[in-house]
Formats: sequence, structure tokens, C-alpha cells
Amino acid sequence: MHFALFFLASHPRSVRQAIEQYRARIDANPLLTVEGAIFVQTDENIPLQVCRAIANYIGSDGRDIALTQNTTTGLALVYHGLPLREGDEILTTIHDHYVHHESIRLATGRCGAIWRKIPLFNSYGSISPDEIAERIRKAIGPKTRAVGVTWVHSSSGVRLPIARIAKALAEVNRGRDEKDRVLLIVDGVHGFGVEDPKITALGCDAFAAGTHKWLFGPRGTGFVWAKPEVWKRMRPVIPSFSSPDLFAAWEEEHEPVNAPRAAWFSPGGFQAFEHFWALPQAIRFHQNIGSARITARTHELNAQMKEGLARMPRVQLYTPRDENLSAGMVCFDVNGMKPEEVVERLLAQRIVASTTPYRVSYARLACNIVNTPQEVETVLRAIRELA
Repeated sequence: MHFALFFLASHPRSVRQAIEQYRARIDANPLLTVEGAIFVQTDENIPLQVCRAIANYIGSDGRDIALTQNTTTGLALVYHGLPLREGDEILTTIHDHYVHHESIRLATGRCGAIWRKIPLFNSYGSISPDEIAERIRKAIGPKTRAVGVTWVHSSSGVRLPIARIAKALAEVNRGRDEKDRVLLIVDGVHGFGVEDPKITALGCDAFAAGTHKWLFGPRGTGFVWAKPEVWKRMRPVIPSFSSPDLFAAWEEEHEPVNAPRAAWFSPGGFQAFEHFWALPQAIRFHQNIGSARITARTHELNAQMKEGLARMPRVQLYTPRDENLSAGMVCFDVNGMKPEEVVERLLAQRIVASTTPYRVSYARLACNIVNTPQEVETVLRAIRELA
């Protein structure tokens, strides 16, 4: 029984078939297939089709989407693309993943900017959406240029109130010049594919996610969405194959004359094209089931898991039971056992769980649409035997 598919998803049959079809076309004629798919500026351009499919899913415009290989690449492209100056600050939290912190550290280190981490709550039992937003608002200083947060913490399963945080930042920005406006940057990978996909309604300025986790997309695929005005402020980091403007400027030996836009930020080079091109099939897989149904089912199964764990006296549950503060992950401890031992004991019963990759580690279970209520009860029974 798999309770760790958020780590890297298995491909659904329809996604596997799409990958194989594209792979066969490339194998039959690599030059004509790839050249005719990525270098044409018509509706035959497959990367443009992929961007439109993502945009349709999230309620955006395909021109605001940059394609990436994963969340890590997306966050790095955003933070390294910011026009930071010496003394500028990026504010983030103590709860974020290694790749989020490293993206910020490396970006600020290049230009003499600084970064700072704050806690958003004192304990898992006293989390308040309003307090989270207020802590961020109060921590913003005159030199703060961006706030980086994680929608769903892989350390604890906590889901942040992004819309409330965005509202707090809007109040801060009301008195600022456009160039000094504080941007809200979101690592959204563990909410994307679970929660309402219309991420443009969250109010953030930039959103990065891999699509090979909760969306069940092809491995090695992801994207960044940002507002058009945010793309215009940024500078690309990696040469792109997605914009004729850049090729024309190179051929004519001058700087690009137009303002940057999302296509400039999609990393170029030869990649696993068959995986990228099959991404719309994963989106169709979700849309055919229904996003609202997926959200409801995921929350229902994880609520069942949390309620069962909460009733065990020797189990410490860290993920909030409030579905407004959680998503698809459940983190916990069994008294007297290390998280690694819990995971090993579950694996011995053919239950695949994981530990959180942080300094303070917990055991972690994640229910998604491939699981059943009966499987959840089997897991709970196994943990009762441990506890």
C-alpha cells in the first residue's frame, strides 16, 4: 500500500501511453519530430500547447507560464531572476524545504542582498491563519523585496492561508513604489493537484510546482506561473528555446528589445521531450475525474487518518485536524520510537510511508486518490500495534 506517492508519482496508464507515443515518434525521426515541435511559431508548437493546458487548469494565460523540470528549478529561476540590490532582503520562514532556502541563499549571495527566516507559529496545536499572516506582515521591513513561503509544509503537513498572506502584503504594498513592492513567492508543489487548481485566485505573485507529484504528471516536469508584471521585472538565468525574440536578438547581435516574459525563462536545451509533451494528458486525467472530487477525496482520506491517529494515546499528531490548515500529508510520532523505525516497521507490513527530511524528523503518511478507506484502516491498525 502506497502512502508516499507525493514523493514521485507513478504514471497513470493514459500518461504512460502518451509518453510512449511521443517517444516512438522521436525515435523514428529525432530531427524532424523535435524541430517541428519546438521551433515552429504556430499552433503546432508543443511547448506552447503544454503551457496552454497548464493555464487552462490553473485559470491563467499560457503566456504567463514557464516550463521547468521540477519545483527546485522553478524556485531557482524566480529568486535568481529577481532584480535584487545590495542590502535588499528576502523574508522566508523556518518551515521551508532545503531547496527553497538554498534558492534564496544562493540568489542573495550573488548581489549582497540578505535573507531572514521567521517562525509562523509557536506550536502545532495553536496555529492561527490570522496570526500567520500578521507575523509575516510585522516582519516585513523597508528593504524587504520578497516573501517566500510554502503552501503545504512537507515537514508537518501544515497548509498556509496563502490568500490571507497575500492580503497582508497588499496592505504593505499600498504605500510603496512599484520597484519596491514586496512579492509573494510560493512553493506550491504539495498543494498543486490536491487543492483548488485556480492558483491565480490565491493572490501570490509567483508560484512554482513540480507536476510529477500530486498531479500524477510525467517525471521531470514542472512550471512557474507569475503575473505578467512580475516577469517584466525579472532577468532570465538559463538560455531559452521558447522565444523567437531571443534568437533574433542573438542573430542580430543586440540585447532583446522587448520586456521579459515567461517564455524567456523556460530552460532551453534538449530534454526528455516525450515527458514534457505528455503533461497535458495528466491534466486531462485530473479534469476527467474532477478537481473538486479529487480535493474532497484527498481530504476525506487524510481526515480519517488524522482522526484515527489522534485517538491513539501514544501517538503525537502534528498535522492540524482542521482541513483549512492541512492538505494531503499527515505527520506524527509514536512515543518511544524514532520516525525511521516507524517507517521500517510499517514497510515490513507492506505499507510504504516516509520520514520528513528535516533536522527534526517525523513519520509521514500521505493519502491520495489511489488509496481507499479500507487501506487507511489497515494502516491505523498497524500503527496501533506499534503504539
